[in-house]
Amino acid sequence: MKRIVLLTCMFLTHFFATTQSTQVNTYIQANQKRIIGELMNFLKIPNHAKDAGNIQMNAEFIFKDMERRGISNVQLLYPASKRINPAVYGEYLVPDATTTLVFYAHYDGQPVSPEKWHASLEPFKPVILNGKVETGAKTITLDEIDTKRYPDARIYARSSSDDKSGVMAILNAFSALQSAGITPGINIKFFFEGEEEAGSPHLEEILSAHTALLKSDAWIICDGPVHQSGRNQLVFGVRGDVNMEITVYGPTRPLHSGHYGNWAPNPGLLLVKLLASMKDENGFVTIKDFYNDVLKLTDKEKQALAKIPPIDSMLMKELGFIRPEMKNIGLSEALNLPSLNINGIESGKSGTSAANVIPVSASAVLDLRLVKGVDWKQQQERVVQHIRDQGFFITEQEPDMQMRSTYPLIAKVRLEKGYNAQKTDMQLPVMQKIILGLQKTSQTEWLLQPGLGGSLPLYVFEKVLNVYPVTLPIANHDNNQHAENENILISRFLEGISIMANLMILSSDK
Repeated sequence: MKRIVLLTCMFLTHFFATTQSTQVNTYIQANQKRIIGELMNFLKIPNHAKDAGNIQMNAEFIFKDMERRGISNVQLLYPASKRINPAVYGEYLVPDATTTLVFYAHYDGQPVSPEKWHASLEPFKPVILNGKVETGAKTITLDEIDTKRYPDARIYARSSSDDKSGVMAILNAFSALQSAGITPGINIKFFFEGEEEAGSPHLEEILSAHTALLKSDAWIICDGPVHQSGRNQLVFGVRGDVNMEITVYGPTRPLHSGHYGNWAPNPGLLLVKLLASMKDENGFVTIKDFYNDVLKLTDKEKQALAKIPPIDSMLMKELGFIRPEMKNIGLSEALNLPSLNINGIESGKSGTSAANVIPVSASAVLDLRLVKGVDWKQQQERVVQHIRDQGFFITEQEPDMQMRSTYPLIAKVRLEKGYNAQKTDMQLPVMQKIILGLQKTSQTEWLLQPGLGGSLPLYVFEKVLNVYPVTLPIANHDNNQHAENENILISRFLEGISIMANLMILSSDK
């Protein structure tokens, strides 16, 4: 008898979940033109984190939109130290609900280089194309939107995928429930940040000032792409990140390469030799102790990784190379290791501006991605010590003539602030509830990723609020985030709304 009752309860739970999912999807389908239009209007507002005026306009856009949707207690949360880049907060509290989730996305974006975008595109003039711009896709209007006819239709604009689509997916998910008369099964809190792309320098300050307001059981971080296979994924960790800039020096003025070549030291050559010394032929970092503090994956994490579909061959074909940097290491495994990346190198001129000279200096920016256990300050110091071990004198200032006459090799090193990796235990009860809730709405098994390749300052939530975040991406993997021609696949955006809505329904414990 107990078994019959249990099976009946399971059937009814699935039935109601399926019915509510259908109602949500019906709302999205009926309102997709308006929903997409709202996102495009949002994308028109420039959102570089250091552009205070436009950042404020973005925050006010979200503020008014949340009030319009019937969200309660909407307010701007500013850092106590300065009135810039507010987080936008709101809530919807359900009587007797005992689970509270905070839904997070960020509204600021990376800086843009308009000249690098396709000639038909402008970063803050969003357009819809019926496919990829690189393949000659054509512009279509909102009235022509049909994801069955145009399954590859995309919106092109800065922050279309990272992360304004996340903001609008969360808000439209709430509206879908309201329109269908579905009461969320949890308390919902909304938190939209305005400094994520700048490294979230004031996030800890904002969280610390509002710990009571932000009390919850978990944070749902809507950011990043779905798995490259196209499968949805839930991500339980992110890598930390820190940058540093290295400048090495040659002569005090540019020299004619014919008159002084083979004699005056060339800083470009000095720099590339220094950088080359940091990795071996198999792609592993040679800097002493670089991998020492990496925490091993748990058995549960290894089991989850084993279920990740192999996509290396597909991706290499798509991206145009046949040999990965790390020999015999697949992408999923590589993302669980700390990395050292050269963001850019600059010395002299190239292209039509090239001249036959020995330049005065050469610079490179390094991007260090960190995994759990590795401290960002210590990792920077390991790199600095490696530079020192290669015979360079380290300075924080431009070298004067006395310094130049004392040391044959000089490197100015500028260290930026960073943050450490964060990881959430998959076995936590609230995480199991989230996994179960998401799985009930899908016929395909969700992928559970121990960590995301990208970086977010998620350690702050654990440090300040004693709560754990989990990342729920919705963007397509080929979205060009942080680069020219950023885009969001419209079908992914609409599915993201459905996913967020179903999570608001199904994480109930009433």
